[in-house]
Amino acid sequence: MGASAKWSKLAKATLVPPGAKVDLAKDYDTAYKPPGMKKADGLAQLAAGKEQLFALQDKFYAQADRSLLIVLQAIDAAGKDGTIKHVMSGVNPEGVDVHSFKAPSAQERAHDYLWRHLKVLPELGRIGVFNRSHYENVLVTRVHPEMLWPKTAVPFGDGVWQRRYDEINAWEKYLTDNGTTVVKLFLNVSKQEQARRFLARIDEPAKNWKFSATDMAERERWPDYQKAFTEMLSNTSTSYAPWHVIPADHKWAGHLMTFAVLLDTMKGLDPQYPTVSRADLATLESYRGPLTAEVGGR
Repeated sequence: MGASAKWSKLAKATLVPPGAKVDLAKDYDTAYKPPGMKKADGLAQLAAGKEQLFALQDKFYAQADRSLLIVLQAIDAAGKDGTIKHVMSGVNPEGVDVHSFKAPSAQERAHDYLWRHLKVLPELGRIGVFNRSHYENVLVTRVHPEMLWPKTAVPFGDGVWQRRYDEINAWEKYLTDNGTTVVKLFLNVSKQEQARRFLARIDEPAKNWKFSATDMAERERWPDYQKAFTEMLSNTSTSYAPWHVIPADHKWAGHLMTFAVLLDTMKGLDPQYPTVSRADLATLESYRGPLTAEVGGR
C-alpha cells in the first residue's frame, strides 16, 4: 500500500457515516492506535507527511479559490490546543487563522448564536481553525440550558436541539456551496485519561493555570456531555461536512489520525498553482535582460 493510500485509510477509519446513529462507547475506541504502529513510527510518519501538507497548502494559498474550515470540538483536556500546536505546525502560519471561542461576550449575545462564528470565517485561500465552535450551542447549552441564547428567538423545549442541528447543517451546506470545505474533528478522550491529564495540571506548575474548580464541576456532568456529543455526531455528520472521531487517549495517535484527515482532505481538493497566460509569460521574459544586467557577474 502506497503512502497516499495509507493516509486515506487512516482518515476513513475516523469517519462518522452521514446519517449513522452513533454510540461513542461502542463504536469508537478512545485508546485506538493504528495496528502494528508504535509511537516512534507514528511520529516519524507525521514528520514526513508534513512536507506533503506544506506543499499542498502552498498551492491552496496561491490558488485562492476555496477556503478550509477546521472545527475542533471536545471535552476539557482532550487535547485541542496540542492538536493545533503539533498538527498545524505542518502548514505555513501566514495562511492560517485560529479562533478560540470562550463564553460569549455581551456584544456576541446581542446577535444570533452563529454571528460570532460567521464573522471570522476564513477567506479564500486560507485555513481557519475553530478551537471550540458553533457546536457549543448544542453541547454546553444542552447540558446547561439556562445558557441558551437568544431565548426569545427559539421557544424552549425538546425540539430546540433538532432545530439547531438543522440550522447548523443548513449553514454548513451554504458554506460548502460557496467554496468552504468544512472538516469537523471530535477528539474522543476517556474519563480516566481526562483524570490523568487533570492530575498533570495539578502536579506541573506550568500547567496550573489550565485547571479550575469549573473543570471539576463540568466533569461531574460527564454522562450529560457524552449524550450531547452522541446526539451531535448522529445529527450533524453530513455528506458535505462529515464528522471525524479522533481517538485522543494517546496523543501521538490522535495527532497522526488528525493529520491523516487533513492531508487526505487537501489531496482531495487537489490545489494547483495559478497558470500564467502566454502573453504574461512573454512579459515576464522581457524582464530577464534588465534583471540579468543588474545582477551582473554575481
